[in-house]
Amino acid sequence: MREGAEFAIIPSASLAEALPELRSISDRWLKAKGHCEKAFSVGRFDPAYLAHFDCAVVRQGGRIVAFANIWATCNRNEVSIDLMRHVEDMPNGTMDFLFIRLMQWAREQGFRWFSLGIAPLSGIEARRLAPIWARASAFLYLHGESFYGFEGLRAYKDKFSPVWEPRYIAGPHGLGLARSLIDLQSLVGGGRGSAARRQKLALVA
Repeated sequence: MREGAEFAIIPSASLAEALPELRSISDRWLKAKGHCEKAFSVGRFDPAYLAHFDCAVVRQGGRIVAFANIWATCNRNEVSIDLMRHVEDMPNGTMDFLFIRLMQWAREQGFRWFSLGIAPLSGIEARRLAPIWARASAFLYLHGESFYGFEGLRAYKDKFSPVWEPRYIAGPHGLGLARSLIDLQSLVGGGRGSAARRQKLALVA
């Protein structure tokens, strides 16, 4: 706030006017990260999708520097976010500011919980008698920063003192589980042969 940051909620009915600016932020974010749009369980920039949701934004000097679309249950039990994007030259701490102000807004609106999502692979113990998959997962969590910021994501969410609850993925025994996880990564990452990849190619054509 000292640097002129302001928090606001753009209702879904008024979002169309802001979509070009949000698109520009999203494109710059993807380019800076060296990423392509993901799919399946991860939010992607799709104007038709975003138009269904209210959007939390942070402005500085009148321009939007960060945004996130809002997921909210009808019974006001829980609120969360899906797609988050920001510019590189945003004020330090902008995303923390967005989260905190959105939590405060949700409380004022009568919501009971704010969900920070999951922290994949955290909490898996690599005990001596643990199965191979558990030891491999724990190793990946500790040393897999080049693939995904597992430990950093958990540390970031821990700042908000959340109530952690376990979540599980059930799969076949042995190599079948590894193949399932590879397929899941292909879905999320829009890999070759995935529905997201075919849609992208169709749009280009």
